[in-house]
Amino acid sequence: MSGSQTPAPPPPEECPTGLQSFAVQLRRMTGEFNRIVQEFAQAHGLHHTDMLALIAILDGGGPDTPMTPGRLRKQLNLTSGAMTACLDRLERAGHIRRVRAADDRRVVHLEYEDRAKGLAREYFQPLARSTDSAREHFTVEELRVVIRFLTELNHELALLRGRTD
Repeated sequence: MSGSQTPAPPPPEECPTGLQSFAVQLRRMTGEFNRIVQEFAQAHGLHHTDMLALIAILDGGGPDTPMTPGRLRKQLNLTSGAMTACLDRLERAGHIRRVRAADDRRVVHLEYEDRAKGLAREYFQPLARSTDSAREHFTVEELRVVIRFLTELNHELALLRGRTD
């Protein structure tokens, strides 16, 4: 240090809020989530694509924007045939049901079966407890910032893929 008592900032790759730190932590979190999801898929005889479809249906947007086969196909970037095969497997296994829209019988909505939601809720309960445990280390304001960051990141990733839904 040349006469100053202030240490030099760490190199960008070592900065705790730098891109490298975010990338490492997001990869680790994604890897852990993927392992848990894969274990659930194997335990229930599901394909990876089936799990992606279930997650998309679960997160689908609620009564104002129900998930449809077309939206799901676009979101997962599948062919019509692959989408139909996936939905057939999920319906046969009792995870989803196809429901015709009341106002337009040509439109099909995809709904997550309550029994299947219960299975998933039970299986993923330890993950929910771990998430709550981690959240307890932060203030509400800090959590709002985390949610804001994750929302923005998801938006940017959707734009990168050319998706705007």
